[in-house]
Amino acid sequence: MNRGRVVMHRCVVAGVQATTADTTQSFGRHSHDTFGIGLVWRGAQRSASGRGPVEARAGDIITANPGEVHDGSPFDERGRAWRMLYFEPELIYDVVNEFGAHAPVAVEFKQPVLHDQAFTAHFEHAFAAAMGASIAPVEALATETSLFVLMAYVVRAHTTARLRVPAHELNGGVGASIRRARARIDDDPCNPVTLAALAAEAGLSRFQFLRGFARDTGLPPHAYLIQRRLSLARHLIAQGTALADAAAGAGFADQSHMTRAFVRAFGVTPAQYAGAVR
Repeated sequence: MNRGRVVMHRCVVAGVQATTADTTQSFGRHSHDTFGIGLVWRGAQRSASGRGPVEARAGDIITANPGEVHDGSPFDERGRAWRMLYFEPELIYDVVNEFGAHAPVAVEFKQPVLHDQAFTAHFEHAFAAAMGASIAPVEALATETSLFVLMAYVVRAHTTARLRVPAHELNGGVGASIRRARARIDDDPCNPVTLAALAAEAGLSRFQFLRGFARDTGLPPHAYLIQRRLSLARHLIAQGTALADAAAGAGFADQSHMTRAFVRAFGVTPAQYAGAVR
């Protein structure tokens, strides 16, 4: 990315905006209608916000609450660079409600600058997913999951929300519910699914579903869906189906998506697999 630019990117999940910046520009006082979460990855910035003066350096997580007036300027002429995700408030409040927050509830980030390695890892994963996901259903499911995990982490660890149900109490007694959702994938791995739909099938919150599914299957839902599609693709290829047709028949967006999944899982391309089994 060129110096001196702020770029807004399209995100495949409604209500989420991704932005990258690498700039020496100083920004005047302004606010956003969204919750902002970002990572400074080069340089440093000073700003004045509703929570007091802020200094953020490379490796720091920065946050902004809806309606919070703030500005921003670099420490020096070298500027600074950051990545940001902006979430519409209803997305954050949906997560808060899933944790049984006391009502009425007002949710705010507690600190404008955070030092949390686990949070940083969640942010990096979510931002990469938001920026790199394609229109393929399985990638969309992975993106939705990554963004939800980030929101769930920040709500629990870094907001003012008072939650009724501790996270460790959301893990038990969900085996039969998970099996119902898993059967939905098993019965038709080609069918597009969302995290919300799978959780509803199981009769669980999204957090409960993710924790229970990973515990019961050893994989997150999107990875499990890939495995089921790969199994179907292998069966079709072994029957002599053309590779492009096998990709479509197994639910992959196209042959290149199937090839990448094949190589990650098995270390060989579909063409090499076809040559070995036919």
